[in-house]
Amino acid sequence: MEPEPNPEQPHPAVLELAKLRAGLAAGLTPEQSERLRGTSDEELAADAQALATAFGANQAPPAPRSGGNRGPDVGSGGRGSVSAGAALYRDRHGLDEDGRRPEKKPVPTGNGNPFAESGYSMER
Repeated sequence: MEPEPNPEQPHPAVLELAKLRAGLAAGLTPEQSERLRGTSDEELAADAQALATAFGANQAPPAPRSGGNRGPDVGSGGRGSVSAGAALYRDRHGLDEDGRRPEKKPVPTGNGNPFAESGYSMER
């Protein structure tokens, strides 16, 4: 024989749905909503509000940070713009304004003949 359903106790599926609705309305997650106690909508809503206050679910979540620390030189000294960063890159890598390496001028070498005689003599 099946036990008679208690008219004061709702069906488990209906109770689960009522808990989920009350919890979501109070800002709780579905996992937190499973822990609500009560049988009527009013009892569940009151318990959901109390649980949300205890968990701080009604507060706005903190702004997410992506990328982590930007490093000590980013944004310091008023150099936070993209063009300032590009100029710093060009300076560090020896590039000109167009992003090319400047042509190197030939450096004169002193590779003359060390045994060559000079144009004068000290003879008498």
